[in-house]
Amino acid sequence: MHIHKPIQIKELELSFPHKTCFEDFTTTINYGSRISIIGRNGGGKSTLLKILLGSIEATSGDIKVPQDAIIGYVPQIIDEFRDSSGGERFNEAMTKALSLHPNILLLDEPTNHLDQRNHKSLMRMLQNYQGTLIVISHDTELLRNCVHSFWHIDNGRVQIFSGNYDDYINELKLKRASIEQELTKLEYQKKDTHKRLMQEQQRAAKSKSKGTKNIENNKWTKMAADFSTSKAEKSQGKNLKDIANTKNQLSMQLSELRLPEIITPKFHLNSGDFKNRVLVQITGGSVGYSPHQPVISNINLSVSSGDRVAILGDNGSGKTTLVKAILSDESVYKEGDWSVPSKSDIGYLDQHYSTLGSNKLVFEIIKDVAPNWTHAEIRNHLNDFLFRKNEEVNNKVAALSGGEKARLSLAQIAACTPKLLILDEITNNIDLETKQHIVQVLKSYPGAILVISHNTDFLKEIEIKEFLLLTRIT
Repeated sequence: MHIHKPIQIKELELSFPHKTCFEDFTTTINYGSRISIIGRNGGGKSTLLKILLGSIEATSGDIKVPQDAIIGYVPQIIDEFRDSSGGERFNEAMTKALSLHPNILLLDEPTNHLDQRNHKSLMRMLQNYQGTLIVISHDTELLRNCVHSFWHIDNGRVQIFSGNYDDYINELKLKRASIEQELTKLEYQKKDTHKRLMQEQQRAAKSKSKGTKNIENNKWTKMAADFSTSKAEKSQGKNLKDIANTKNQLSMQLSELRLPEIITPKFHLNSGDFKNRVLVQITGGSVGYSPHQPVISNINLSVSSGDRVAILGDNGSGKTTLVKAILSDESVYKEGDWSVPSKSDIGYLDQHYSTLGSNKLVFEIIKDVAPNWTHAEIRNHLNDFLFRKNEEVNNKVAALSGGEKARLSLAQIAACTPKLLILDEITNNIDLETKQHIVQVLKSYPGAILVISHNTDFLKEIEIKEFLLLTRIT
């Protein structure tokens, strides 16, 4: 593979009329660099990748890609190969990119639609790739094993960290702990200073009261006492002001770290609905889209209250078709013995957040599923899912980011908690912070879970205990 000369980036800025994604970004990319671009959805990650590709211009600044650079690029949304599945589209686009023999590889969320077999194959390929790799990904396995540097787009800057993913997260946590410790110390100092100021004022008041009868005889003593009191008050006041300034600076540093906020959900349910009983029972089942032509056959599945089951299989093996059958989708034909819950007892969440009405307000989404709640109860519930400001609560669903839609879908499920929750590739196209929010909520969810996901780290985090492996009928 031909070694390319360094890529020079100088004072790069990306901004739009309503926001600045980042500015004053200067760095050098040497051959063999392995970089992951991370940050919140809508922060400019994909656009930065396209700026490196040369298909989009930055708002300002300069980027010099050497003439000996051969770039292979695979976008997040692949418009080619329309008759193929998501995983097949990626494999064909990747094959096309590698046919150029690139010394720079740009990948945007490459693991989104890959089954476990193709995921492992991609990991091996990326680990063995000798050129420069720049990737956008929320896949923690990829971040841990395939990159050595992180560009974190946040708060209008691109922060560069060299090291592995766990070191990066640990450094953020250490910084946060250090700042929080300093803030705690300042709070003690503030209370102590305020206490001494109050004591000084009380002492001065007592001294003044004692001298009322002999003001003229003790005027010099009184003046000295007043001067001492004034001096003490000014000193204590300055200390309080200095503490407030330092506290503001530390609070700003803390907010800039942008570690994910923690969601502690409250599920609204009748405890009797979640006692141990069978919710899904399928014996000798088969499903397909036309009579007697199954996509999957010989399905045997039992899901009881509290069970957590992952549906696995290669791309095209019928995972989504099985989910549609459990949801009693009329487009799917079923054979065999089936016992499934009513639709009202099933919650469904996919990567497109199809349960949300795009023209509704955030507030209305919860009002619809909890019509008896007061305005305050709805606001408190939304607050638990980080919708706090009036403009956030009164925003239209269509205007929400992917992460916000995910949080709202989770809030919807928590407000009207189903006995069975079905998840279909919900970690696709979300940032790391939103993924952590989803994990927090699902770990607390009391019902049964059926999940389709190729993300093994995610399955471990939400404590999946059982697996159903589907095999495609050929």
